[in-house]
Amino acid sequence: MKLRYRIVRRITPLTTYEIIALMIGAVISSMIMATILILPLGVNPLEAYFQIFRGAWGTRLALSETFVRFTPLLLCGVAVALAFLGGFWNIGAEGQLYMGALFATYFGITFYGAPPYVIIPLMIVSGFLGGSLAAFVPAILKSKYGVDEVVTTLLLNWIIFYIVQAIIYGPWRNPVSAWPETQAISETAELPTILPGTRLHAGVLIALSIAGIYLLIYMKSYWGFEIRLMGINPRAAYIQGLDTVRNMVLIATISGGIAGIAGAIELMGIHFHLREGISYGYGYTGIIIAMLGLLHPVGVVLAAFFMSTIETGTLAMHRTTGLPYPLALIIEGLILIFVLIAIFLKDYRIERVMEGEK
Repeated sequence: MKLRYRIVRRITPLTTYEIIALMIGAVISSMIMATILILPLGVNPLEAYFQIFRGAWGTRLALSETFVRFTPLLLCGVAVALAFLGGFWNIGAEGQLYMGALFATYFGITFYGAPPYVIIPLMIVSGFLGGSLAAFVPAILKSKYGVDEVVTTLLLNWIIFYIVQAIIYGPWRNPVSAWPETQAISETAELPTILPGTRLHAGVLIALSIAGIYLLIYMKSYWGFEIRLMGINPRAAYIQGLDTVRNMVLIATISGGIAGIAGAIELMGIHFHLREGISYGYGYTGIIIAMLGLLHPVGVVLAAFFMSTIETGTLAMHRTTGLPYPLALIIEGLILIFVLIAIFLKDYRIERVMEGEK
């Protein structure tokens, strides 16, 4: 007899707890793989992980910095999760974030000195419109002509990034410092700090509010049901009479708009100038967050907090142990790989087959 293995689709779906256990297992597996990479560097992995969590949660300032990083990560995670839920594979949250920051910068400079109750909502709305515009074209190409949105949204990331570069190195270059960044936005456009002595600003409350709206759409609204149906089987959704073209464009533009708000909030809460480094890959990390959170609002919030912990804590780990900061990017990449494996195992299983030798 010869022992073989084959992959078959699961007949009985996994329970919610089993799926959560799969995701936790994916995170643990990624940490084990990271441990293997840490060992040759002469640092105790347990000490390294302790420094990560101590650096992210150990002090009031550290925790505030974790929430500062949590804000754009949550918004990008919600943006990607909403798009993926409806079957629109939005890989362009990074570019949409930059487009939102670009639009918000225009109003922050043009309406210099406007009162906060005018300029702050105006910049947030303009950020939403900028991100929506960046997602609108791929949505039309996808819904009308079947063009692969993975390609169009991914390529638009670089197009938008280089447009921003051209602007800040050219007509919007800071006239005072001559640095490749715009002049500062109006002080009245800066988001208020909610924890004195830290950089934690009111943007975190906006991000949590948007996550709450996503939860209501996901759990309580008929449109949320339509989105999930489109994501599971767009043909069945069309047969049921849903306007799949309209919904696809709406899902994509709202997704892009949320990522655009992330750019506007980063501008208004942290940087105050439009510059190249306004994002540290938040849009790409949002993909990992959406997948790790299983597109569920609560899962996305938890995944965003976990990823912000890793990114913030790794800086502290670098200072105390000497391990390179790019380890955070390695951990994120490993998490994505193992999460994809976990998602595969959610729908498929490996079974043994005994057969006679030929």
